[in-house]
Amino acid sequence: MSDYFERIRRHPSRLAGDIFIIFMLIVVIAWTLFPLYWAFINSIKFPYDVYGATWIPWLQFEPTTKFWRELLDQREIRNALKNSLIISIGAATLALFLGTLAAYGLARFRFKDPSNGSLTTWFLSQRVLPPVIFVTPFYLLARELGLRGVPFLGLDSVWTLVLLNATFNLPFPVIILTQMFREIPKEIEEAAQVDGASRLEIFYKIALPLVAPGLVVAFVIVMAFSWNEYILAVTIAVKNAIPIPVIIAGAESTRGIDYQAVGTRTVLALLPPAIIALVASRYIIRGLSLGAVKG
Repeated sequence: MSDYFERIRRHPSRLAGDIFIIFMLIVVIAWTLFPLYWAFINSIKFPYDVYGATWIPWLQFEPTTKFWRELLDQREIRNALKNSLIISIGAATLALFLGTLAAYGLARFRFKDPSNGSLTTWFLSQRVLPPVIFVTPFYLLARELGLRGVPFLGLDSVWTLVLLNATFNLPFPVIILTQMFREIPKEIEEAAQVDGASRLEIFYKIALPLVAPGLVVAFVIVMAFSWNEYILAVTIAVKNAIPIPVIIAGAESTRGIDYQAVGTRTVLALLPPAIIALVASRYIIRGLSLGAVKG
């Protein structure tokens, strides 16, 4: 600390730069966290407190848990949370399984037609193109499958949404894990081959443990995108497969927007992925920093 003040004394202009950086950080943090605070604060307000400039509980308004109790008593909310969990975890698991195999193949083998670069570009194209382009074809396909006696892949099926979300989010594990597999020294795998290990044993017993943080990062990212997906859900889901994003969007009624419903549903929707991210934060940090420092 004394060294810092000594540098400030020698270079007074440095203090103004540091103050500006701190100010911008505060602005960015406030800009980011304010919507979350707005949702939470409205979830504990009575309707007559919503339209006033009341932001501090107990000082400016009396908080209540009435709307939280009402929310958790609603069957459609519980079903929506269950559907969102099935969709997000199922899509993340399927995308991670397929993406890990594809990433290892791209990292360890060389393809000619199509080339590795073309395959990578094809995976990326699934995220570049907006899902709204495929809404109508997917709707018609799901309806046709349902009419042909495949109900688990028809309309209003959580498994249809699992498959669609896994398809659109497959590029994340492919891109993340391809680079991590490439950074594993080939000498390790070659030594295992000399000892008699098969390619499958090398993959499961050597490669996967070395990129374990990357697996967690890819899983959490795919789960987050699948949890928040609205376009596909509002198109495929009719009644039984409705997830939480569709429920949040349905808080508008003939009397206007129900701010208590928006607040409680938003906070409730944020809790599961936030808890998972906090639990896996150690692995997420390791996965994001893996390969950042070499030598």
